[in-house]
Amino acid sequence: MNNMLLRALTGSVFVASIILSIWYNQWTTLVVFMTYYVLGLVEFASLFKSSQTVQISKSIFIGVGVLCFVLLNSIQFGIIPHQVSFALIPLLFLVMLSELWRKKEYPLINIGIYFLGLIYLLIPFCMIIDLNFYDNDQFNLLIGMFILIWSNDTFAYLSGRAFGKTKLFERISPNKTWEGTLGGILMTLVISFIIGHFFDTNNGVYFWLISACLIAPASIFGDLLESLFKRSLNIKDSGNILPGHGGILDRFDAALFAVPFFYGWWLIYSYI
Repeated sequence: MNNMLLRALTGSVFVASIILSIWYNQWTTLVVFMTYYVLGLVEFASLFKSSQTVQISKSIFIGVGVLCFVLLNSIQFGIIPHQVSFALIPLLFLVMLSELWRKKEYPLINIGIYFLGLIYLLIPFCMIIDLNFYDNDQFNLLIGMFILIWSNDTFAYLSGRAFGKTKLFERISPNKTWEGTLGGILMTLVISFIIGHFFDTNNGVYFWLISACLIAPASIFGDLLESLFKRSLNIKDSGNILPGHGGILDRFDAALFAVPFFYGWWLIYSYI
Protein backbone atom coordinates (compact mmCIF):
# COMPACT_ATOMS: atom_id res chain seq x y z
CA MET A 1 0.00 0.00 0.00
CA ASN A 2 1.21 3.52 -0.82
CA ASN A 3 2.84 5.05 2.29
CA MET A 4 0.82 8.27 2.05
CA LEU A 5 -2.44 6.30 1.84
CA LEU A 6 -1.40 4.09 4.76
CA ARG A 7 -0.45 7.17 6.77
CA ALA A 8 -3.81 8.81 5.98
CA LEU A 9 -5.81 5.71 6.95
CA THR A 10 -3.91 5.21 10.21
CA GLY A 11 -4.22 8.91 11.04
CA SER A 12 -7.97 8.85 10.37
CA VAL A 13 -8.51 5.89 12.71
CA PHE A 14 -6.36 7.53 15.39
CA VAL A 15 -8.20 10.87 15.14
CA ALA A 16 -11.60 9.10 15.13
CA SER A 17 -10.71 7.15 18.29
CA ILE A 18 -9.91 10.40 20.10
CA ILE A 19 -12.85 12.48 18.85
CA LEU A 20 -15.44 9.71 19.40
CA SER A 21 -14.17 8.86 22.88
CA ILE A 22 -14.34 12.53 23.93
CA TRP A 23 -17.74 13.01 22.32
CA TYR A 24 -19.30 9.92 23.94
CA ASN A 25 -18.58 10.47 27.63
CA GLN A 26 -15.88 10.95 30.27
CA TRP A 27 -15.46 7.22 30.87
CA THR A 28 -14.69 6.42 27.23
CA THR A 29 -12.23 9.32 27.24
CA LEU A 30 -10.55 7.80 30.30
CA VAL A 31 -10.34 4.30 28.75
CA VAL A 32 -8.99 5.46 25.37
CA PHE A 33 -6.42 7.87 26.77
CA MET A 34 -5.33 5.44 29.48
CA THR A 35 -4.70 2.89 26.71
CA TYR A 36 -2.57 5.40 24.80
CA TYR A 37 -0.84 6.40 28.02
CA VAL A 38 0.15 2.82 28.91
CA LEU A 39 1.37 2.22 25.35
CA GLY A 40 3.37 5.45 25.68
CA LEU A 41 4.95 4.21 28.93
CA VAL A 42 5.95 0.95 27.24
CA GLU A 43 7.43 2.82 24.26
CA PHE A 44 9.34 5.28 26.46
CA ALA A 45 10.90 2.47 28.50
CA SER A 46 11.77 0.61 25.28
CA LEU A 47 13.63 3.62 23.85
CA PHE A 48 16.62 2.71 26.03
CA LYS A 49 16.78 -1.05 25.40
CA SER A 50 20.01 -0.68 23.39
CA SER A 51 21.58 1.96 25.63
CA GLN A 52 24.73 1.05 27.52
CA THR A 53 24.28 3.98 29.92
CA VAL A 54 20.54 4.05 30.71
CA GLN A 55 19.40 0.79 32.29
CA ILE A 56 16.00 1.44 33.82
CA SER A 57 13.65 -1.26 35.03
CA LYS A 58 10.78 -1.44 32.55
CA SER A 59 8.46 -3.08 35.08
CA ILE A 60 9.15 -0.45 37.78
CA PHE A 61 8.68 2.44 35.35
CA ILE A 62 5.43 1.11 33.84
CA GLY A 63 4.07 -0.09 37.21
CA VAL A 64 4.65 3.24 38.97
CA GLY A 65 3.38 5.18 35.93
CA VAL A 66 0.12 3.20 35.80
CA LEU A 67 -0.38 3.37 39.58
CA CYS A 68 0.09 7.17 39.60
CA PHE A 69 -2.36 7.56 36.72
CA VAL A 70 -4.99 5.34 38.37
CA LEU A 71 -4.67 7.13 41.73
CA LEU A 72 -4.91 10.64 40.27
CA ASN A 73 -7.87 9.85 38.03
CA SER A 74 -9.68 7.86 40.72
CA ILE A 75 -9.56 11.06 42.77
CA GLN A 76 -10.83 13.07 39.79
CA PHE A 77 -13.75 10.69 39.25
CA GLY A 78 -14.61 10.74 42.97
CA ILE A 79 -13.83 7.05 43.49
CA ILE A 80 -11.33 7.68 46.30
CA PRO A 81 -10.79 10.75 48.56
CA HIS A 82 -8.31 13.41 47.46
CA GLN A 83 -6.15 12.81 50.56
CA VAL A 84 -4.89 9.61 48.90
CA SER A 85 -2.90 11.80 46.49
CA PHE A 86 -0.28 12.17 49.25
CA ALA A 87 0.56 8.49 48.70
CA LEU A 88 2.24 9.52 45.45
CA ILE A 89 5.10 11.23 47.29
CA PRO A 90 6.44 8.14 49.14
CA LEU A 91 5.78 6.09 45.99
CA LEU A 92 8.09 8.33 43.96
CA PHE A 93 10.74 8.15 46.69
CA LEU A 94 10.58 4.36 46.53
CA VAL A 95 11.42 4.58 42.83
CA MET A 96 14.71 6.22 43.76
CA LEU A 97 15.29 3.69 46.51
CA SER A 98 14.90 0.80 44.05
CA GLU A 99 18.29 1.67 42.53
CA LEU A 100 19.98 0.49 45.77
CA TRP A 101 19.11 -3.11 44.91
CA ARG A 102 19.48 -2.97 41.13
CA LYS A 103 23.26 -2.31 41.32
CA LYS A 104 23.49 -0.64 37.91
CA GLU A 105 26.50 1.38 36.83
CA TYR A 106 24.74 4.76 36.50
CA PRO A 107 21.96 4.91 39.14
CA LEU A 108 21.60 8.70 39.03
CA ILE A 109 20.97 8.64 35.28
CA ASN A 110 18.40 5.86 35.73
CA ILE A 111 16.57 7.86 38.42
CA GLY A 112 16.60 10.93 36.16
CA ILE A 113 15.08 8.92 33.28
CA TYR A 114 12.33 7.53 35.55
CA PHE A 115 11.27 11.05 36.51
CA LEU A 116 11.69 12.46 33.02
CA GLY A 117 9.35 9.79 31.67
CA LEU A 118 6.75 10.39 34.37
CA ILE A 119 6.80 14.17 33.87
CA TYR A 120 6.74 13.80 30.09
CA LEU A 121 3.76 11.38 30.02
CA LEU A 122 1.84 11.37 33.30
CA ILE A 123 1.24 15.12 33.63
CA PRO A 124 -0.09 15.78 30.08
CA PHE A 125 -2.32 12.68 30.05
CA CYS A 126 -3.81 13.51 33.47
CA MET A 127 -4.41 17.08 32.27
CA ILE A 128 -6.24 15.72 29.21
CA ILE A 129 -8.60 13.71 31.44
CA ASP A 130 -9.10 16.71 33.74
CA LEU A 131 -9.87 19.07 30.84
CA ASN A 132 -12.77 16.84 29.83
CA PHE A 133 -14.53 17.82 33.06
CA TYR A 134 -14.60 21.48 31.95
CA ASP A 135 -16.88 21.01 28.98
CA ASN A 136 -19.54 23.58 28.08
CA ASP A 137 -22.87 23.31 26.27
CA GLN A 138 -21.47 24.57 22.98
CA PHE A 139 -18.08 23.07 22.33
CA ASN A 140 -15.71 20.59 23.97
CA LEU A 141 -12.41 22.12 25.09
CA LEU A 142 -10.47 18.92 24.42
CA ILE A 143 -11.75 18.60 20.87
CA GLY A 144 -10.87 22.24 20.18
CA MET A 145 -7.38 21.78 21.60
CA PHE A 146 -6.70 18.68 19.48
CA ILE A 147 -8.07 20.37 16.35
CA LEU A 148 -5.54 23.18 16.82
CA ILE A 149 -2.67 20.74 17.48
CA TRP A 150 -3.53 18.68 14.39
CA SER A 151 -4.09 21.80 12.28
CA ASN A 152 -0.63 23.09 13.12
CA ASP A 153 0.95 19.72 12.34
CA THR A 154 -0.94 19.22 9.07
CA PHE A 155 -0.50 22.71 7.63
CA ALA A 156 3.14 22.92 8.71
CA TYR A 157 3.74 19.71 6.76
CA LEU A 158 1.82 20.93 3.69
CA SER A 159 3.39 24.40 3.74
CA GLY A 160 6.84 22.91 4.18
CA ARG A 161 6.38 20.62 1.21
CA ALA A 162 5.06 23.43 -0.98
CA PHE A 163 7.31 26.34 0.04
CA GLY A 164 9.96 25.02 2.43
CA LYS A 165 13.53 26.22 1.81
CA THR A 166 14.98 27.64 5.02
CA LYS A 167 15.84 25.00 7.63
CA LEU A 168 14.30 25.54 11.07
CA PHE A 169 16.46 23.27 13.23
CA GLU A 170 18.59 21.19 10.91
CA ARG A 171 20.69 19.60 13.66
CA ILE A 172 17.58 18.05 15.25
CA SER A 173 15.03 17.74 12.44
CA PRO A 174 16.45 18.29 8.92
CA ASN A 175 13.03 18.27 7.18
CA LYS A 176 11.46 21.12 9.15
CA THR A 177 11.55 24.61 7.60
CA TRP A 178 10.65 28.13 8.66
CA GLU A 179 8.15 28.35 5.79
CA GLY A 180 6.35 25.24 7.01
CA THR A 181 6.42 26.45 10.61
CA LEU A 182 4.93 29.85 9.74
CA GLY A 183 2.31 28.24 7.49
CA GLY A 184 1.25 25.95 10.34
CA ILE A 185 1.02 28.82 12.83
CA LEU A 186 -0.96 31.01 10.43
CA MET A 187 -3.54 28.33 9.67
CA THR A 188 -3.84 27.43 13.36
CA LEU A 189 -4.71 31.07 14.07
CA VAL A 190 -7.31 31.06 11.28
CA ILE A 191 -8.92 27.88 12.58
CA SER A 192 -8.89 29.18 16.17
CA PHE A 193 -10.79 32.25 14.97
CA ILE A 194 -13.37 30.02 13.26
CA ILE A 195 -13.80 27.93 16.44
CA GLY A 196 -14.21 30.99 18.67
CA HIS A 197 -16.50 32.87 16.27
CA PHE A 198 -18.80 30.08 15.09
CA PHE A 199 -18.60 27.11 17.46
CA ASP A 200 -17.66 28.28 20.96
CA THR A 201 -19.07 31.72 21.56
CA ASN A 202 -19.06 31.02 25.32
CA ASN A 203 -15.27 31.29 25.42
CA GLY A 204 -15.06 33.36 22.25
CA VAL A 205 -12.44 34.41 19.73
CA TYR A 206 -10.08 35.93 22.33
CA PHE A 207 -9.73 32.65 24.25
CA TRP A 208 -9.13 30.54 21.14
CA LEU A 209 -6.70 32.98 19.50
CA ILE A 210 -4.55 33.04 22.64
CA SER A 211 -4.85 29.25 22.75
CA ALA A 212 -3.53 29.05 19.18
CA CYS A 213 -0.62 31.37 20.04
CA LEU A 214 0.38 28.92 22.78
CA ILE A 215 -0.49 25.62 21.10
CA ALA A 216 1.23 26.23 17.74
CA PRO A 217 4.77 26.95 19.03
CA ALA A 218 4.40 24.41 21.86
CA SER A 219 3.44 21.73 19.31
CA ILE A 220 6.52 22.55 17.24
CA PHE A 221 8.80 22.35 20.29
CA GLY A 222 7.15 19.08 21.33
CA ASP A 223 7.91 17.62 17.92
CA LEU A 224 11.51 18.85 18.10
CA LEU A 225 11.95 17.52 21.63
CA GLU A 226 10.95 14.00 20.63
CA SER A 227 13.21 14.26 17.58
CA LEU A 228 16.02 15.16 20.00
CA PHE A 229 15.26 12.04 22.08
CA LYS A 230 15.33 9.79 19.03
CA ARG A 231 18.41 11.37 17.49
CA SER A 232 20.27 11.06 20.81
CA LEU A 233 19.39 7.36 20.92
CA ASN A 234 19.96 6.84 17.18
CA ILE A 235 16.46 5.51 16.45
CA LYS A 236 13.99 6.50 13.72
CA ASP A 237 10.60 5.94 15.41
CA SER A 238 9.51 5.45 19.00
CA GLY A 239 7.60 2.32 17.95
CA ASN A 240 5.70 0.70 15.10
CA ILE A 241 2.18 0.31 16.45
CA LEU A 242 0.79 2.97 14.06
CA PRO A 243 1.65 2.06 10.43
CA GLY A 244 2.97 5.08 8.55
CA HIS A 245 3.35 7.12 11.75
CA GLY A 246 5.60 5.04 13.99
CA GLY A 247 4.67 4.81 17.66
CA ILE A 248 2.30 6.42 20.13
CA LEU A 249 4.99 8.91 21.20
CA ASP A 250 5.51 9.88 17.55
CA ARG A 251 1.80 10.66 17.27
CA PHE A 252 1.50 12.44 20.64
CA ASP A 253 4.80 14.34 20.56
CA ALA A 254 3.19 17.72 19.82
CA ALA A 255 0.30 17.17 22.24
CA LEU A 256 2.53 16.17 25.16
CA PHE A 257 4.18 19.59 25.07
CA ALA A 258 1.12 21.63 24.06
CA VAL A 259 -1.33 20.26 26.64
CA PRO A 260 0.32 21.83 29.75
CA PHE A 261 0.35 25.27 28.07
CA PHE A 262 -3.30 25.02 27.02
CA TYR A 263 -4.28 23.67 30.45
CA GLY A 264 -2.44 26.50 32.23
CA TRP A 265 -4.06 29.12 29.97
CA TRP A 266 -7.50 27.60 30.57
CA LEU A 267 -7.02 27.80 34.37
CA ILE A 268 -5.91 31.44 34.12
CA TYR A 269 -8.81 32.28 31.81
CA SER A 270 -11.30 30.57 34.13
CA TYR A 271 -10.31 32.87 36.99
CA ILE A 272 -10.09 36.14 35.04
